[in-house]
Amino acid sequence: MTDTPETDTDKLPPDTEDHLWQLDEPTLATQYQTDSTTGLSAAEAERRLQHDGRNELETKRTSRFVQFIKQFNNSIIYILAAAAVMTFVMHRYSDSIVIGLVIIANAIIGYVQERQAGNALERIREMLISKNFVIRDGKKLEIDARDLVVGDLVNLEAGDAVPADMRLISADNLNVQESVLTGETNAVEKQEEPMPASDLALADRRNMVYASTAVTSGSGLGIVTATAEATEIGHIQQSVGEVKSKPTPLMQNLNSLGFGLSIAIVVSAVLLFILGMFMNTYSLPTLLIAVITMVVGSMPEGLPASTSVVLAMGTRQMTKKNVIVKSLPAVETLGAVDIVNTDKTGTLTKNEMTVTKVVTPDARYDVTGVGYDDNGGINFDGALKLNGQTVDWQQDDHMAWLVKIAGQTTDAELHFENNRWELTGEPTDGALTTLYRKMTGHDPEVAEVDSLPFDSAFRFSARLADLDGQRVLMVKGSPATILQLTTEANATKYWDDAMDDLTADGLRVVALAAQVVDDDVTEIDAAKIHDLHLAGFVGIIDPPREEAATAIAELRQAGVQVKMITGDHPDTAMAIANKLNLAPQVKAITGPEIDALDDDQLKAHIDDYNVFARATPENKLRIVRAQQANNHVVSMTGDGVNDAPALKQADIGVAMGIKGTEVAKESADMVLADDDFADIVAAVREGRHVFDNIRKTIRFLLPTSFAEGLVVIISILMGHDLPLYPTQLLWINMVSALTIQFAFIFEPPEAGIMSRGPRNVKAGLLSKLDSFEIIYVSLLISGLGIFAYDYLTNLGLPNVVGSTMSLNIIIFGKIFYLFNLRNDHPVISKYFFQNKMAFYIIGILIALQLGIIYLPFMQSVFNTTNVNFWYGWGIPILCGIVVLIVTEIGKFIRFRFVEKNEVLS
Repeated sequence: MTDTPETDTDKLPPDTEDHLWQLDEPTLATQYQTDSTTGLSAAEAERRLQHDGRNELETKRTSRFVQFIKQFNNSIIYILAAAAVMTFVMHRYSDSIVIGLVIIANAIIGYVQERQAGNALERIREMLISKNFVIRDGKKLEIDARDLVVGDLVNLEAGDAVPADMRLISADNLNVQESVLTGETNAVEKQEEPMPASDLALADRRNMVYASTAVTSGSGLGIVTATAEATEIGHIQQSVGEVKSKPTPLMQNLNSLGFGLSIAIVVSAVLLFILGMFMNTYSLPTLLIAVITMVVGSMPEGLPASTSVVLAMGTRQMTKKNVIVKSLPAVETLGAVDIVNTDKTGTLTKNEMTVTKVVTPDARYDVTGVGYDDNGGINFDGALKLNGQTVDWQQDDHMAWLVKIAGQTTDAELHFENNRWELTGEPTDGALTTLYRKMTGHDPEVAEVDSLPFDSAFRFSARLADLDGQRVLMVKGSPATILQLTTEANATKYWDDAMDDLTADGLRVVALAAQVVDDDVTEIDAAKIHDLHLAGFVGIIDPPREEAATAIAELRQAGVQVKMITGDHPDTAMAIANKLNLAPQVKAITGPEIDALDDDQLKAHIDDYNVFARATPENKLRIVRAQQANNHVVSMTGDGVNDAPALKQADIGVAMGIKGTEVAKESADMVLADDDFADIVAAVREGRHVFDNIRKTIRFLLPTSFAEGLVVIISILMGHDLPLYPTQLLWINMVSALTIQFAFIFEPPEAGIMSRGPRNVKAGLLSKLDSFEIIYVSLLISGLGIFAYDYLTNLGLPNVVGSTMSLNIIIFGKIFYLFNLRNDHPVISKYFFQNKMAFYIIGILIALQLGIIYLPFMQSVFNTTNVNFWYGWGIPILCGIVVLIVTEIGKFIRFRFVEKNEVLS
């Protein structure tokens, strides 16, 4: 036995995986300083393990304390904190405590969500924990996969998890399921021969196997070429770790708004204080209290709470629609997207291979029904459509034989579990089993004599069985190969045309043939198979989901582009895209073509394509980044580990709940519990609904809050007494925060919400018209309050009566303004009672107002007094009506402008 030469591991070759598939076995052994027969020596393996480390993925952990502290880094939190400090300085300890509790509650919610999302890397790390057989010193040993090193010789058998990236030097009927990395449905047939192409997508590297994939059949032997972080799955982990979490468009807008408001209010307060000192209207302590009162009154401290509640309500609604939202802002984000990138397999398609076409020497058939359901539109009497005419397929002898061969040569079994058909076996066999069950109404019964598994050397499989009283050799496999073994070998044009038609539809084609043999034949000899009778071709495809086509049409109508990113062949991807009507013109680009473009070139051309085929995880990540660089708000939908980096990079990542891997779910912001792509349409609609209600809340809170501050500002500038006491301003803020501002939570979506395009996230939350409305409404409400106060006090009534009335004017100004903002229709319309919760909330608010005005202990705290109906309620209601009339006129003018496209609201 020859020991592997001991080497300095620093001299081991760098990762040259891009060319490994081109190398022959001796070159591989030399490059990795190993022996292709005896493997590494134990000493050399230990040396490399000490130098390179274990074959496991390390994760960088963030301190939980740091994660918690980061939750306070938010402009809205700063505003709340300022409000808490100011109320504390004013000795309003209860208000300060309440605001502080809101800050802490928001931080805890954000912390919990971040901890959940951070588990993606741990999920990937766990995928490498397994045991495998390795050859060292010429002996076959079972070791922990974490102890594998580069150069190890690893044996693979059916059922094994591939523990590291390897170049195969032996492959015996080896098939590996790589969908976790490539997205392809079918297991990939592997080979040991070098592949001369210099540029191959990962899915086409037939002599390479990768960590985290699984062996479905056969056996193989490979040299480990990469471990841990150097593997393809390690690259994905690094990509996930490098993707920086960023605020959602809504949170960016809110942070920008909050920062602008805080600056404006602070600057106004400083200028007002200086001006007040110059005018010498109040004593310095009184002026300071007045300015602090203005700041507290102007700050919309209820905004974060209102936003959170609206988002929480949206989250609740989405849960009812089988969409699990992991972070509150994600609810609104999907409503803002203008591109939805989606995986093909299992998302737009059923991930259930289905026979949809059959070609026999006499006819062509369309097979209806999709997936593994045997009822898919097939009558039990076997009626199908042939050239538009109903026929009995059993009258076609070739079709009858094809069905028998399909049932006899398949090894797949179907089980109905959890309200769906589950496959045991290969997807292609599953398609043939389903075809047999559709046509006959029962499962196949195989009387096997002998079988020959699929082999890449001859590209077919065979079964010898007793069928209908005779012994029959049945074969399925590559059409080109089977044709050479049949009596149809000379009818090439017919079959070539059939092959072209089937492949043009993106179908995978399998040929089925048979031959009656003597009863004494008991074994299959591949070399002696000839003169078969060709039953026909079957065209197999992973069929599009019917609901996906409808969903895509609705998304396109809503101004959202749907783009397919898949590991499949471009022809197959384009065929599915055309069936789904993905775009008016489907245009595809492949992963290797993307690799040939630098980031600037990709950004310039990314919008030209709607199908991305043969895409690697790195390709998906670059695609999303290029789209974002073009100012798109991007959603990414996927289910595999290969989707994880792109899911995390996207503005909103959406994972499949049933067929999705745990890594994908943890990386995503949203999970479709039932794997139904159509749920995305409901999520987009709810996202737009949530944004509308948040925007209405902001449009309501800002002018009503500013009105409180303006009461103080105008009074100081005019040298008048303050109409409202600080406690009354705090009362207005408190009861508004508990009642009226939540009325918008229950507002139903506007008609036509899915007919308009996605919102422009760069435009912010408020338009110029919104800003103008905020100004005139705040001036209107504050002006009415001051005017009424001056009117009563000039009549000789006590200041406390004027203050009580002004308090009610502000409250009723809010109530009537609420009715104006609820929807885009005139206030008196069929939509008036649409939001019944608004009336209950207003009732609660009025009840609270009755308490503050007429309860003695409330009067002493808030400086109110008993007032008659006219002073206490009549004038405030009239002022509220004035607010409603003015704002309704503004609404009318606003939408006249919108209809003429003169102003964009």
